Amino acid sequence: MNEQEPAAPVRRDGGFLRIRLDLAYDGGPFSGWAVQPGCRTVQGTLEDAVAMLIRRPIRVTVAGRTDAGVHARGQVVHLDLSETEWLGLNRGAELDPAVALLRRLRGALSRVLGDLRGAIEVHKVSIADAGFDARFSALWRRYSYRIADGPELWDPLGRSATLWHGEPLDVGLLNEGASQLLGLQDFRSYCKPREGATTIRELQRFEFARGSDGVIVATVQADAFCHNMVRSLVGSALFVGEGVEAPGWLLERLLARQRDAKSVLAAPHPLVLEEVTYPSASGLLARAELTRSRRR
Repeated sequence: MNEQEPAAPVRRDGGFLRIRLDLAYDGGPFSGWAVQPGCRTVQGTLEDAVAMLIRRPIRVTVAGRTDAGVHARGQVVHLDLSETEWLGLNRGAELDPAVALLRRLRGALSRVLGDLRGAIEVHKVSIADAGFDARFSALWRRYSYRIADGPELWDPLGRSATLWHGEPLDVGLLNEGASQLLGLQDFRSYCKPREGATTIRELQRFEFARGSDGVIVATVQADAFCHNMVRSLVGSALFVGEGVEAPGWLLERLLARQRDAKSVLAAPHPLVLEEVTYPSASGLLARAELTRSRRR
């Protein structure tokens, strides 16, 4: 996730209104979240659709930037509209502007996406509470990662969102190693550092469980993630699950604070941003200010 300056503050005095969008997307057809010249991205597609409705360039701020091929079920973004733009969305009909924007945005996305219609779905539109910032107000983000560790589990219908792993994995070893990384730590060994950005994060959950279908699902939750952090954590854990490395090896790598030849990224396509959680309305501004100060 790249550093991004906060968007304009919300105003309710005839100025800008902060609008929250809750959305999901299939990351397969996109070159990641962030706008890139000459590439189809989730952000670029969403901003094109909104601009089609508002008739001016619109910037959206996202809770968590995802890499190319990574999916989302619980992504959150915000954008700022003038009161006139907001109230004009219903085109004079007696319709809540939030409902109007949701309906019209779905249509605009279909036009922008063309044959990829349905790859991005906005599920909810609302006026954000005062102090809300999709990125900086978040308390934590939760990802899932599906692993089928054997040909008997390789379901062709689920291949676009599941890692087909050729070696059997020991869930007990995976959890023994993963548990040692929890807490407030410097995850420099498990990410691609950005110049001037901190690599200290609070890893709140890192656990593996085998479902009734035999597929292993990793759950990774933190206050925020550095670039490639989730895929690096899972990729390294696979060495432990196979028995190639001891569980304590994950902590040894963390403490070394350096990347080496065994810094392997797990494939992106099984990774899903499942949920972003925020404090109550009264705590949104304080949380955003605290997060900004930490990132700086």
